[in-house]
Amino acid sequence: MSGFCTLSRRNAAYSLTRKSCQRLPVGSNQCWELQKNVGRSTLVGRRAKSTESGDENSGHISAGPHEGIFFLQNVFPLKLNFILGLPFYKSEKSIAQLLDRYQNADLKSPVKLTQQAIPKTLPIKVLEILPRLREGGAFVKFSHDPHVQPIEVEKTLQEVLKENPVKPWFNPFLRVRTFLVHGKPWVEDLNRFPSAKLKVEFVPASPGQPAAELAQEPLYSLFRRYGKLVDIVPQPTDSKEVPRYAHLYFMRVRQAIMAKNCMHGYTVPPEEEGGKSGTILKLAYEQRKKSHWFRDWLMSHPRIVLPVVAAVFAAIAVAIFDPVRTFFIKAHITHSFHISDNKAYKWVRSQATKANDILSFRRQNTEDAGLRAIWDDRKDDIEQIRTWLIETADTFIVVQGPRGSGKRELVLDQALKDRKNNLVIDCKPIQEARGDSATIKAAALEVGYRPVFSWMNSMSSLVDLAAQGALGTKTGFSETLDTQLDKIWQNTSTALKAIALEARKKDDKDADLSTDEYLEAHPERRPVVIIDNFLHKSQENSLVYEKIAQWGASLTTTNIAHVIFLTNDVSFSKALSKALPDRVFRQISLGDCSPEVAKRFVINHLDADAADDPGSEGKALPSQYREDLAELDECIETLGGRLTDLEFLARRIKGGETPKGAIREIIEQSASEILKMFLLDTDDRATRAWSPQQAWLLVKQLSTHSSIRYNELLLSDTFKSSGEPTLQALEQAELISIVSGSGSNGAASGRPRAIKPGKPVYAAAFRLLTQDRVLAAQLNLRTLQELIKGEAEGIAKCEEELKVLAKLPGQPAEVSGRVKWLLGKVWTGQQKVEKYERESAVLKKLLQEEF
Repeated sequence: MSGFCTLSRRNAAYSLTRKSCQRLPVGSNQCWELQKNVGRSTLVGRRAKSTESGDENSGHISAGPHEGIFFLQNVFPLKLNFILGLPFYKSEKSIAQLLDRYQNADLKSPVKLTQQAIPKTLPIKVLEILPRLREGGAFVKFSHDPHVQPIEVEKTLQEVLKENPVKPWFNPFLRVRTFLVHGKPWVEDLNRFPSAKLKVEFVPASPGQPAAELAQEPLYSLFRRYGKLVDIVPQPTDSKEVPRYAHLYFMRVRQAIMAKNCMHGYTVPPEEEGGKSGTILKLAYEQRKKSHWFRDWLMSHPRIVLPVVAAVFAAIAVAIFDPVRTFFIKAHITHSFHISDNKAYKWVRSQATKANDILSFRRQNTEDAGLRAIWDDRKDDIEQIRTWLIETADTFIVVQGPRGSGKRELVLDQALKDRKNNLVIDCKPIQEARGDSATIKAAALEVGYRPVFSWMNSMSSLVDLAAQGALGTKTGFSETLDTQLDKIWQNTSTALKAIALEARKKDDKDADLSTDEYLEAHPERRPVVIIDNFLHKSQENSLVYEKIAQWGASLTTTNIAHVIFLTNDVSFSKALSKALPDRVFRQISLGDCSPEVAKRFVINHLDADAADDPGSEGKALPSQYREDLAELDECIETLGGRLTDLEFLARRIKGGETPKGAIREIIEQSASEILKMFLLDTDDRATRAWSPQQAWLLVKQLSTHSSIRYNELLLSDTFKSSGEPTLQALEQAELISIVSGSGSNGAASGRPRAIKPGKPVYAAAFRLLTQDRVLAAQLNLRTLQELIKGEAEGIAKCEEELKVLAKLPGQPAEVSGRVKWLLGKVWTGQQKVEKYERESAVLKKLLQEEF
């Protein structure tokens, strides 16, 4: 019988193992498990345990009468050799644990590979498996019938493996090979690792007898069967070293492993040129001497070399390019290369202005005249910002307001009008960039960071990915977007600090102060960093804003620069508090202009345009002779005080339209935009965070109410799933505005309280949309269809649960309450469905009758 079991010869435990294994199927895993349960010391009857050092750690494994040994190759991966050389590695314990893990895993364990390699029909019985991890194989000791020759068994087994190859799990391109062991293998566990070069020593078989030094021909005959021999080099004739030896060079390491394990200790008989008493062959691995050892070491240690090369490359890049980049950032902030700041250019421009009325300059004057009314109304905010910029306070200045409220103009054109060294960073192009390279390029462009090799990030990522696949570890060539942005902000901080210290002189009265103390004592000399469009599309990716907030916090806490954030988002404090958790921000909230200021803005805009026209001397201004301007009060009440809308109104009135006509056009245009962006099904529906039915519900309710309750809307059927994320997305798209404030008891809280139109003019646009009966019927019908679908799904779920409850035996009384509740849900849902169906019928009839 063939099988994996233990020959027990000395004690009852071994006999029990043998008898139990013989009753199990051939090759059964239960036999292996039984042997482990009896004890780890029962792998062989005459040995305490199986280790890499042979029987009883003797270094040899021997075969008795009617026994033989096979060496199976490609059972373990050779790449495990580096583990065996570690000082904490324990051979006996590690091999036992490894075999146990292999056996419990789904991989092809050494036992399973041996089972597959040795067929059940082979007339042998496997006695022992001795693993050789460092050589990637295992010795298999077996017994055979007296009339069977081991050579015949070897040939049969090799033919079977050739016809039915067994592939190891770690390399499907290899197959398990086996040869009969002719010598007495030395199974040592020294720190000697396989090599394609073998040293063959010739030792006499009997003491006192000379050993024969085999020539190349007999050595070739003995070892060629194990693999391709590259060369056979005998010992030099003038060498006095004993015992005599020869070197064998195999094509592959695995071939040398097979030759060593099968031929070590083999006695060459006299008839095979082995001398009078025979010659024993002692084989050992010998490492090849390499002439280009340094180059080869570099090539053979990529996990060390590549990170070092990357570090050196980064150091060189920092030493060369960082000063250049800092120079360009300083030039970008101070406008050193801007022709508009050149004195000669300014003189030429002033002379040309006096000689010719350039249209572009008149337009700027017109716009300034129109905005003068706005700035007069916001003079306190402008002065407040200027005061904050001359104070020492390590916190942010935040200017928040809806789009079109004039935040950028207020800060740049008014508060910082006479201040130099201002850096404006627009987050919109950075956030809207697609891909890491585009984001890096956009961020670098905002601060003047050049040269920037954004394409190198993609190339280095590919190199690092290939190296990781080949080596199993990253080389460090590639850098993440996080790291690249940190480099850009760090260089910008260096440039800002240098600019802040430019005015410092050695003979100043505070020359003895340190750099940090000087910057803290002179806040008026710090540059100003303006972060525009902060939190623009922050729901898509918040990494850019997190890095900018952290960088801004470092600028303010180290007194390098003042930082001003311009944002439309009312929840900006959540993002900024992560960077400065223990600070109170200085905040200015900009809203819509009051009706009086809005009217003055429009009139000033019209009068300034008329005053700049040629031949306008002595003529009356539009505000003095245009009777239709009396309609402005009513029109501005409808339009609101949004700065961009007021400017649009003024230009339409200047073009000859009446105020009411201009307002009507603006409302119709806004209604058309709302219809296209929010209410109609378009190709980008999959990317929207809202449905047309949800947007239509808001339009209907806000057309009749100036504001609606936030929580009441969330309770509606249309917003019962993912309601808050949808409202936040609609606020980002400017359809609505979410108002936060105090609760009903007057206590301050930051919770959302009400919902208003995104722009004042949207209230009129909402009313215009709802007045279209066909459009309203079409959208209401779609809303009803969605509601019917939702109720039908709810009824179906209740019916499924009722079916499950109906199958319970005996109808327990404990489920009666659940059954009544489910029936009530079904009845309520059906009532809603019938109601929606009746309303849908009316809407369908209207759509059939009207255009």
